[in-house]
Amino acid sequence: MDLSRHGGTLAGKRILVVGGGQGGDEQMDEPAGNGRAACCLLAREGAHVACADRSGAAAQRTVARIAADGGRAAAIEADVSRTADIHAMIDQAVEALGGLDALVLNVGISHRLPLARLTEESWDAVLGINLKAHMLCVQVALPRMTEGGAIVFVSSVAARRPNGRNPAYEVSKAGLGALCRAAALEGQPSGIRANVVMLGLIDTPMGRAASAARPDRTSAPLPFGRQGTAWEVAAAIRFLVSDESRYVNAIELPVDGGLSAGIQLAPRA
Repeated sequence: MDLSRHGGTLAGKRILVVGGGQGGDEQMDEPAGNGRAACCLLAREGAHVACADRSGAAAQRTVARIAADGGRAAAIEADVSRTADIHAMIDQAVEALGGLDALVLNVGISHRLPLARLTEESWDAVLGINLKAHMLCVQVALPRMTEGGAIVFVSSVAARRPNGRNPAYEVSKAGLGALCRAAALEGQPSGIRANVVMLGLIDTPMGRAASAARPDRTSAPLPFGRQGTAWEVAAAIRFLVSDESRYVNAIELPVDGGLSAGIQLAPRA
């Protein structure tokens, strides 16, 4: 199902997507990443989007896609491992968009190290990007956001499932739930909501790399017999930043086909 086109439910919204680029030498059959799909769908819904990425070239590629589709977007180069970059990113987004109504945090890394092989350096690097940087982004952005705004954290069902034997990543994603609730409480006086989308197995370039590194990742039966798509993730993000969800706050919304509930397609006899 192609969920890449909708009406215009975000007309006038000014949205910063952190991690909205798509890297490297793109292949013709490569699927969209979650960040790119979110940027494109939000723009198609009428939003003015700031696409931030560690790679300025990657951000520009997403912006070019949006422009070719008739949308409005600006590219921002920012490395969220640097606090100064976070401050500059928010400043640039507010200036480029003329304000800030929503913030989507889609940035994250994984070293795929089991507990026995974790080092202090690896732990700190993963938690630094996947949790500390998110806290700093919210801390800097929240006072600049308009009343009735929205924040969306992109997390993973790994927050609740140790099957990947990837504890630094799992802990960082679990921490986003608590950070989301703190942000929701802080934003309440200004009517600013905060929610999490918790992703299952999604067919993205990063997802394919993870499956290549751990082939058993997709060997079990999947909900509906397939992985999800970045467009389906983007549709959930679209809902959570729109006024349609104005009474939805401080939740973790699984976008996993039912995987976290144990729902899988039984193999045919």
